[in-house]
Amino acid sequence: MGQVIAVTGKGGVGKTTVAALIVRALVEAGKGPVLAVDADPNLNLDAALGVKAESTVGDVREEGLDRAATLPGGMAKAEFLQLRIQQALVEAGGFDLLAMGRPEGPGCYCFANTILRACVDQVGKQYKYVVVDCEAGLEHLSRRTAGDVDVLILLSDPSVRGLETIKRVTELVSELKTKVGRMAFAFTRVSDGIPPELAAAAKDRGLPDPLAIPEDAEVRDLDTKGQPLVGVKPDSPAYEAVKGLLREVGVL
Repeated sequence: MGQVIAVTGKGGVGKTTVAALIVRALVEAGKGPVLAVDADPNLNLDAALGVKAESTVGDVREEGLDRAATLPGGMAKAEFLQLRIQQALVEAGGFDLLAMGRPEGPGCYCFANTILRACVDQVGKQYKYVVVDCEAGLEHLSRRTAGDVDVLILLSDPSVRGLETIKRVTELVSELKTKVGRMAFAFTRVSDGIPPELAAAAKDRGLPDPLAIPEDAEVRDLDTKGQPLVGVKPDSPAYEAVKGLLREVGVL
């Protein structure tokens, strides 16, 4: 597996925006090939990157369960799932996208999920970097579907409530013994710098020194119009901040 960069935080903090800008920064810096993984069932990363995910890993899982008894002669389920995951990849300039899709429904998914995790890991070996846009909350960590990560990007809105979510994430990482190489923390949509009281509250909770990703009118305008967020200008304040974050963790 290439180096895994996971972006996490509660809903509405801009995880998808930051993940998309990370992909753009890596591609522009010649760090590709990059695999973008949309781990949020709401499937927003494809639009942010300017591509369209027609199939998801969740679709592949369902298809594998439905067709388990009718696979072509001599084809094992693992081979079928691996083939279908390759077909679900969206290829673009400098990066590919893999959408995880909806979580499990009723029924037993243990075997299928075990195979799928191995298949996704196998796909990830083809890339230098794997950027994971995690779903809101702690589901991917609690189910261990996020796996170990090289860089964990923690995002919060500029509020104490947001800090509490980030603190729970770090506690869960420790409880599950998830291996994290480097960790960075940033407040998003910051307007006039990080208030000193919030910086102090982050320190009190044992979090890394917070960085700031500023409110960006261009990003907001692109989002409002439904246009790809990777289309921001090179001097976009949010994009510059994301590149600074990557430099902070030694990726750029």
